[in-house]
Amino acid sequence: MQRSIHANAPPRKAYEFVRELENLPRFMEHVKHISKTDEKHSHWVVKAPAGTQVEWDAEIINDLPGELIAWRSINNPDIDSAGSVRFERTTRGDGTVIRVSMQYLPPAGVLGATVAKLFGEEPERQLKDDLGRLKMALESEA
Repeated sequence: MQRSIHANAPPRKAYEFVRELENLPRFMEHVKHISKTDEKHSHWVVKAPAGTQVEWDAEIINDLPGELIAWRSINNPDIDSAGSVRFERTTRGDGTVIRVSMQYLPPAGVLGATVAKLFGEEPERQLKDDLGRLKMALESEA
């Protein structure tokens, strides 16, 4: 999945907001809780279809302040995932283009993804909605 959004905030501010992992449940609707174990590692608890939840550990594998955060799930996770968020100053200098790229394999693989869609859990739609809430959070703090 890939998606981007323009936010009226400087790249450094957008990066710092997202890099503070405890902020993510503020705009990622399905994320219940994230606890940092150190600067590169965290534990995620996420709502899943039918009132269930999934958990995994994640590791930040690339961190360029003000520009990029990349991660992957580790330690035999419920959901194998990897992705990145890029923060690019707009050509007019009036904000940031936030580009998210994610790959994931839900529990039960393709079957799990199909079941999730039956319960209305479409990752592409969730990402679009989450980015909209991120934009609102960044712009309300401006």
